[in-house]
Amino acid sequence: MQTQTKQLSIFAALALLMAATRFNHFGSAVALPDASLAVFFLGGFYLAQQARLGMLMFAALLALAGGMDYYATSVGGVSDWCITPAYSFLIPTYAVLWFGGRWFAQHQQRGWLNLGVFAASAAVATTLAFLISNLSFYLLSGYFPAMGAAEYAHSVAQYYLPYLSSAAVYLAGAAVVHGLLTRRSGLPVVHG
Repeated sequence: MQTQTKQLSIFAALALLMAATRFNHFGSAVALPDASLAVFFLGGFYLAQQARLGMLMFAALLALAGGMDYYATSVGGVSDWCITPAYSFLIPTYAVLWFGGRWFAQHQQRGWLNLGVFAASAAVATTLAFLISNLSFYLLSGYFPAMGAAEYAHSVAQYYLPYLSSAAVYLAGAAVVHGLLTRRSGLPVVHG
């Protein structure tokens, strides 16, 4: 029962982080960058080990993201330019991150090597998420019928580093907090 309570607490913290940051992709002088990518990776790491509960939490985070986007575009005055048939591809985009976090939870190492495995798995999952979301937007949004794939790739390449670095900042912070909490509680550093 304690594990389930701990998972619900982690879920609530991740949902709050996403709710507090989802309104601005890369951040601004008054808003933090969107933490959704990191939230789904961390959800996979902390919440996916119990398959049924993990999938319910994944679905709940998806619903929260969709609900926030609906609110932002219908009530909050945010442009609905990104709401196209490609929007449904946020499901596999976030699933890649979720399963990347789950993969990391199952393949951790002890010691400093763990940081490299963490960074590599997060970078690969985030890169795949970037490719899925941008390729689906190119193919399904209807905005680029005259633009060739190479031209589109060149135009969205400028967003790759901010996409990756926004997730990396949150994930690095989570790694520090995880390390401090596991050392302080006497629990082993390796999760899972």
